[in-house]
Amino acid sequence: MKKCFSGKYAIVTGGSKGIGLATSARLFSLGTNLCIVARERSALDAARIEIEKKRIYADQILETISCDTCYEELLTKHFNKLAECWRNPDYLINCVGYASPGYVEELSLSDYRNQMEVNYYGQLIPILALLPEMLKAGKGHIVNVSSMLGFMGFMGYAAYCPSKFAVVGLTEALRSELSHRGIRFSVVLPPDVDTPGFAEENRTKPLECVEMSKRAGILSAEAVAEAIVVGIYHQRDEITMGEAKFVNWLYRHFPWLVRTIISNDYRKARSKLAKP
Repeated sequence: MKKCFSGKYAIVTGGSKGIGLATSARLFSLGTNLCIVARERSALDAARIEIEKKRIYADQILETISCDTCYEELLTKHFNKLAECWRNPDYLINCVGYASPGYVEELSLSDYRNQMEVNYYGQLIPILALLPEMLKAGKGHIVNVSSMLGFMGFMGYAAYCPSKFAVVGLTEALRSELSHRGIRFSVVLPPDVDTPGFAEENRTKPLECVEMSKRAGILSAEAVAEAIVVGIYHQRDEITMGEAKFVNWLYRHFPWLVRTIISNDYRKARSKLAKP
């Protein structure tokens, strides 16, 4: 893979923590030039220190941009300036996203809007900012991180699932329209991942959801990052890993079975939690 990624240039949004940080570090260890984008400057500075440990070439580029990817005008200015100093990226990897689960009757309209804003528009806007130059060059690979809840629903995630379904739909639509123009698109469908965001997510997760999630297990951010890099190398349209790989296959072929299993697990969880 080193031959594939060495000397290439990648922009990773949400690159200061979790999957984004792990993916950035893995790419850098393969000789990729890198720009990571995140909102918090302190988190970016800490991430830069970690990523620097993976440097293999003295002249490797490692840039950081402190910007909310939902701010279209500001992000576009940053990307344009970056292109003037360097060049357009070979890869855009969108790892922006968060989950704030809860019982549906406790979710407000703002919960739905905020998760759609960050999880969907936070990935769409970087694509729109970079796509014109990628199309002009006739090359590029865009990777969007969705979730296994981007192809199936799950209790407690009524605000999250639609935003991740939207990421899958966007990736599919762009692939259908633009693949013949030299642009590749991949969507990542991970299960639960051990990240700072997941720890925050657990603070509001319904107890039934906690019980049901035990079946799927949890992956490290590094394991997901490795799957992403391997998926890019093999030019896979869908990048799945862990339990999500089997569940995705099962849901495509036997959706009724997966729904039945989830319903039974929910019933069992409610019954277990109701016991004194």
